[in-house]
Amino acid sequence: MQYLLLIYRNENYMTDMSATDRQKLAGEYGAYTQSIIQSGHFKAGDGLQPTTTATTVRVRDGKTMTTDGPFAETREQLGGYYLVEAKDLDDAVALAARIPEAKRGSIEVRPVMIYK
Repeated sequence: MQYLLLIYRNENYMTDMSATDRQKLAGEYGAYTQSIIQSGHFKAGDGLQPTTTATTVRVRDGKTMTTDGPFAETREQLGGYYLVEAKDLDDAVALAARIPEAKRGSIEVRPVMIYK
């Protein structure tokens, strides 16, 4: 079964990091990504640009409206994702717990809906 691991973090944490700490975190993500590629769990994954680049789209009464920024304002923002293949929720949670940002932010685990 496929699961989407949504990585939430405080964007200010990233902008306030030193270059050395940012490089260390990038290394942690690189190691994690390589480990799930090698184990066969990895399907896709990417980081996202900051929420300042987001556009939210709504359609009301047939009219498309756009708003700059994310849908909701919270302390943590969606920063990236991994799409993984896992045997069950427990396996997906174990993969999510190893994502470096789980130490500071949160990881939402969502099963991918399969349409037949």
